[in-house]
Amino acid sequence: MLVLCYVLGGVALLVLTLYLTLEFHYFMRMAISVLIARFFKSKVAILDETYTYGVCLTTDVDTLLFHMNNARYLRELDFARVDFYERTGLYRKIRQKGGAVVQGACTIRYRRFVRPFSRFKITSKVIYWDTKSVFMEHRFITPKDDFVRAIVICQQRVINCNAEDIISELLGAKDEEVGSRKPPLPLEVAKWIESNEISSANLRNGC
Repeated sequence: MLVLCYVLGGVALLVLTLYLTLEFHYFMRMAISVLIARFFKSKVAILDETYTYGVCLTTDVDTLLFHMNNARYLRELDFARVDFYERTGLYRKIRQKGGAVVQGACTIRYRRFVRPFSRFKITSKVIYWDTKSVFMEHRFITPKDDFVRAIVICQQRVINCNAEDIISELLGAKDEEVGSRKPPLPLEVAKWIESNEISSANLRNGC
C-alpha cells in the first residue's frame, strides 16, 4: 500500500512538473492531432481543402470573458496545419528532401467574435507557392451560421529544398502541367508579399 502511494505521488509530481515547466496541454493535443490525422483520417491531395473543429473553452477567452482571445486563433492554427501536413504528405515530403518548414509570416483579419462555448471549424488550403514558400489560407467558420469569423494567410517558409519541386511531386505532375494547376496569385496576397519585402528591406537597412 505504501509503495502504491509513493508511485501515485511520483506520477502526480511528474504531471505537476510537466504542467509547470511546459505547456503540457499543447504538446498532448498536438500529438493527438498527428495521430488522428495519420491513422483515422483519409489522405487528401495537396490542393484539397481540409477542415478541423474546435470549441472556445474557458481557457481560450480574453480577460473580459467575452470572446476567444486573439492569440488563441493562431494557436488553433498549429493543430489545423499539422492535420493538413499529415493528410497531404507535405511535411513528410519536405523531410524526405532534407528540408524543414517554418512559419515565415502570418496575417489575420478578425471579422466577428467567437463566443465562449461556441463551436468553430477551421478550413485550410494552399492558395499559392513559389520556390521558397507555400502560402496557405485558413478560415474560422461557425457552423451554425456558416459565417467566416476570421481569415488568416500564412507563409510557410521551406528551408533547404525547393517548394516548387515539393508541390510538383505531390501533384504527381510534370513541370509543364504544374503551371496550369497552380492557382493565380491572389491580389491581397501579392500586396502582402510586397509589404513583407518592404519590411525586410527596412530591417536590412537598419530602419
